[in-house]
Amino acid sequence: MALTATFVDKVKATDTPSGDKYADGGGMYLLVKSTGKYWRMDYRFEGKRKTLALGVYKDVSLAKARERRDEARQLLADSIDPGATKRAGKHAQAVAVATFETVARTWLEKTAANRAESTQEKNAAWLDRNVFPWLGNLPIAAIGPRDVLAVLHKIEARGAIESAHKIKQLCGQVFRFAVATGLADRDVTADLRGALSVVPKAHYAAITEPQEAGALLRSIDAYSGHPYAIAALKLSPLLFVRPGELRSAEWCEIDLDAGEWRIPGAKMKMKSDHLVPLSTQAIAILRSVQVMSGDGKYIFPSVRTNDRCMSENTVNAALRGMGYSKDVMTAHGFRAMARTILDEVLGERVDLIEHQLAHAVKDPNGRAYNRTAHLPARREMMQRWADYLDQIKIRKT
Repeated sequence: MALTATFVDKVKATDTPSGDKYADGGGMYLLVKSTGKYWRMDYRFEGKRKTLALGVYKDVSLAKARERRDEARQLLADSIDPGATKRAGKHAQAVAVATFETVARTWLEKTAANRAESTQEKNAAWLDRNVFPWLGNLPIAAIGPRDVLAVLHKIEARGAIESAHKIKQLCGQVFRFAVATGLADRDVTADLRGALSVVPKAHYAAITEPQEAGALLRSIDAYSGHPYAIAALKLSPLLFVRPGELRSAEWCEIDLDAGEWRIPGAKMKMKSDHLVPLSTQAIAILRSVQVMSGDGKYIFPSVRTNDRCMSENTVNAALRGMGYSKDVMTAHGFRAMARTILDEVLGERVDLIEHQLAHAVKDPNGRAYNRTAHLPARREMMQRWADYLDQIKIRKT
């Protein structure tokens, strides 16, 4: 017996956990549950029993539900699965509204746990500033290689060639995420290989002569900037880690009693955990900073908020304030200073130096060493290095 609009409106749910079904014919029925009333249609396709959702009452009336049932039965008569057709329609709608910006922001959220907070913020800022204004509102499935290249050429025109390459890589990651989630057919940035200018090789200015290094250390001791900037300056030659690794250092990574700093791979250029033995001089500096920032996350928090680490320009700005131009010394230059003097002046083992610089070092079998390789020897080297820096700081001639 066919249903009536009055019956559909007045029928109530019973205590049946799975709900009560009221047939209307042609496989369609009203499913009444405590949570609501639902139109359903049971059918068979290629020998398999399936159920098609036709809508929710009162959003979908009895008459409208019957129209949808009849449309589904017509598809079945044409040997077409109405359930698959409905899913395809939903997917097409999802693709149509999946703009580059919505997909990119979803990708940023999904990958946040696997990246350092500073990296996530930088990626988001790059996309906000360089990509979203031109591609953000376009359906990602409709974007072609030329669209992306036009954006990258705008960045190149500013002279930011390295940034153009990095943003191309970022866009590629967004496209690959879209492919994986069914919102795009392919990564169109793969077609842009060789389309950008070659990135000039970066050369970071560095002081590598002991007498000049001693003068720099004395200038650091005399510097009267912000306490965090002073501490970061003093630790830079002692630890010679990459500037980004130092400024984003967190207290949870530091064990002052053991004299170790364990940097997680997510923060490292080579994506592998890195262990930095701390000299007594480095520990003393960190203990002095702990009084100021020990209750927070970052060793060197931003001057604006404790929820973020200090600016990437802090150490370089301090060097400029001390009179060292970017052609003479940079924050990254402390690594070259240590690499050169440890090798050429102190005669330390090159493999230990390379380990401590977090460069890829292979064992005799061609396998990468783990983070604790030669740790006792590296610990001794780091203490000798700190003691040597104290000596050249005092020695003025």
